[in-house]
Amino acid sequence: MTGNSVLISGCGVAGPTLAYFLAGAGFRLTIVERAKDLRSSGSPVDVKGQAVQIAERMGIYDKLAERATGATHVILVDAKGRPGARFEMNPGSRGGRAELELPRSDLAAVLYGACCDRAEVTFDDGITSLRPDDTGVDVTFERGAARRFDFVVGADGLHSAVRRLAFGPEGTFVHHAGLYVATLRLDVPVDDRRAVLMYNAPGRMVALHPCGGEPGAAFIFRHPALPAIDPGDTDAHRRLLAETYAHDGWCVPKLLEHVATASDLYFDSVSRVQIAPWHRGRAVLIGDAASCLSLLGDGSTLAMMAAATLARVLGDERDLNAAFTRYEAQHRRHVEPRGRALPLAAAFLVPKTTLGITTRNAVTRLGAVAALSRLFERSARGP
Repeated sequence: MTGNSVLISGCGVAGPTLAYFLAGAGFRLTIVERAKDLRSSGSPVDVKGQAVQIAERMGIYDKLAERATGATHVILVDAKGRPGARFEMNPGSRGGRAELELPRSDLAAVLYGACCDRAEVTFDDGITSLRPDDTGVDVTFERGAARRFDFVVGADGLHSAVRRLAFGPEGTFVHHAGLYVATLRLDVPVDDRRAVLMYNAPGRMVALHPCGGEPGAAFIFRHPALPAIDPGDTDAHRRLLAETYAHDGWCVPKLLEHVATASDLYFDSVSRVQIAPWHRGRAVLIGDAASCLSLLGDGSTLAMMAAATLARVLGDERDLNAAFTRYEAQHRRHVEPRGRALPLAAAFLVPKTTLGITTRNAVTRLGAVAALSRLFERSARGP
């Protein structure tokens, strides 16, 4: 390639992974992140399939394993807290190494630690404009001085600024999947550090995850799109959760008390990003910015795979457009099966009706959940 200065927007999972590998190939990396620091919230995520080998290549697998949640199974509970059906989480292995589940914040922190001395990283800033030409991209920022780069990577998630600036309005590409999700950390003890407890009412789910001794709660519920809710309006998110779960049993009332005071409440639509191609001129998208599947914990696995693939082809190709095209052709075959599985995952996690909950529980007791799990995992494992 004729130039090697790269701006990556986003310091979550995909961005630091990409920075690590591109730096090793001789690129000059700058990462810009709108948040003031690494995000502390979010549900546990998976490092599976090819992502296990990527973590090994980065030299971070052991650090990730130290932070694994240790959860081994899910127990379905009723409104009175009585345990019902149970299913195993059944982690697999890749190349002799166990697949992992760990808090998203821990994964992001370890990835950041692997790349921070290989890239210039700026927090509390964001991109405001992209002006590409035949030889590079002029970029302006909210706080920092304008700069020029050879190309720009959008690794900035569901609400990607790079996608909006380079491709068009978010509403063109981001499609509400009929659910919302909220997560928070809890400062309470748990009885069993291996068990995830999951409660359902029609159209609603609450899960309590032990997270290796630092438990967290997740609320997922069915609701039409709410365009009037500001993504940054935490008070509105709290009110919506309180209204939605007002009549539920189990420990939901106590969890709502935590919601009312949580400083790290994460709230967003469960959405799917549909955009083709994933590149335009000197801008390219990876991770959730290109193909968000925000209900499934393996979005982190796909993000790491996307970053490793893009880095590899950028190191091989002299032509930028050819590199972007090869990256997309190789990675889409992993993403598209997961998109088709999204409705099935939603039906399993958040049944719409009492009959749906009863049927799901019966299927779980029969062990059919293992077949569903294999369906979800097949594409992430790769060849």
